[in-house]
Amino acid sequence: MTESSAPKTSQQQIGDAGESCVCGYLQQRGWTIRARQWRCRWGELDIVAMRNRALAFVEVKTRSTSGWDRSGLLAVDARKQQKIILAARAYLARNSQYEDFACQFDVALVRRSDRGLQWHVQDYLAHAFEVF
Repeated sequence: MTESSAPKTSQQQIGDAGESCVCGYLQQRGWTIRARQWRCRWGELDIVAMRNRALAFVEVKTRSTSGWDRSGLLAVDARKQQKIILAARAYLARNSQYEDFACQFDVALVRRSDRGLQWHVQDYLAHAFEVF
């Protein structure tokens, strides 16, 4: 069985549900989803979204039970940020139509509702980190 056809673990299913939730959240705010789970040798971009002449590279962190506190950004440490930046550069290199777009790195914190039936964006941190 290839990796793409292997059954997803419950953790992967939770992550997929969180990403779907964030895609809906972004679309309601005028963003168009350009890619989901985009992979390259440096890692994965959870979501790439476009609005006007801007691209958002969105890292999604999902919890199935207990909620996040306001320090959820700590879930995306410096090492993870560097991997996202490298993957974003690879994405831009392969999609030259976006070379003049403004880019931002966002983090979305998602959790399941208290009743466990729905997912919701608990916090969305636009421009959560920058390229130095």
